[in-house]
Amino acid sequence: MQVTSTIPRGRSALTTENYARLAAFRRAVRAFLHFSEEAAAQAGLTGGHYQALLVVRGWPEDEPLTIADLAQQLYLKHNSTVGLVDRLAAEGLLVRKASITDRRKVELRLTRKGTQVLARLADRHRAELQRIGPELERFFHELTHSPRTLAASSRARSRAGA
Repeated sequence: MQVTSTIPRGRSALTTENYARLAAFRRAVRAFLHFSEEAAAQAGLTGGHYQALLVVRGWPEDEPLTIADLAQQLYLKHNSTVGLVDRLAAEGLLVRKASITDRRKVELRLTRKGTQVLARLADRHRAELQRIGPELERFFHELTHSPRTLAASSRARSRAGA
């Protein structure tokens, strides 16, 4: 079976170097996600718990956050999000409050404990992002340039011993 590729007009075929850069970028992203899972586990949470807490804390303060909103933000089904909220509430990290505009809905808020746990985790994540930021910036720069630029920058780094 022969695989054919269609290259958009004005673009060159990807080189082995391009594929290597894409793979390295994917590895860097996965390394950060692994860090995130480990940091959450050390705090007694799952990565999903941490992500949910981030969404709740990052939601505009003047807008109520519903379970449907949280589900959409996390790319989860509503019933899965209900279970996630149940677990966070059982841990004392989140509270449900009946909506004053629609009695069928509940609004989600962090508790003091949830805010404190999230602040510690977010601080660790920010420090890790500051540490790996220069590497990610380099990936973005290299991935957004032409294949020739990628090859030239790679050769320049090789000569510089980077």
